Amino acid sequence: MRLDKFLKISRLIKRRTLAKEVADQGRITINGNQAKASSNVAVGDELTIQFGQKLLTIQIESLREIVKKDEAASLYTVKKEEAVN
Repeated sequence: MRLDKFLKISRLIKRRTLAKEVADQGRITINGNQAKASSNVAVGDELTIQFGQKLLTIQIESLREIVKKDEAASLYTVKKEEAVN
């Protein structure tokens, strides 16, 4: 599944175009490697996303095309959440 689509479905980022912009700015890594919006993600991958002054590290638990709002958080596990100075 594409990175931008996963971020939208998991509701980490609200819109797919916004997910693409964040990836194009170089604020997302997959397993330590710089990611593009078109990068493929798989179960077990570790994503690090920079949201302003916050760095969020998650691990992908499952990939699904359609997810209900209350089930979206089950697609990933938050590993680490830290402030960036």
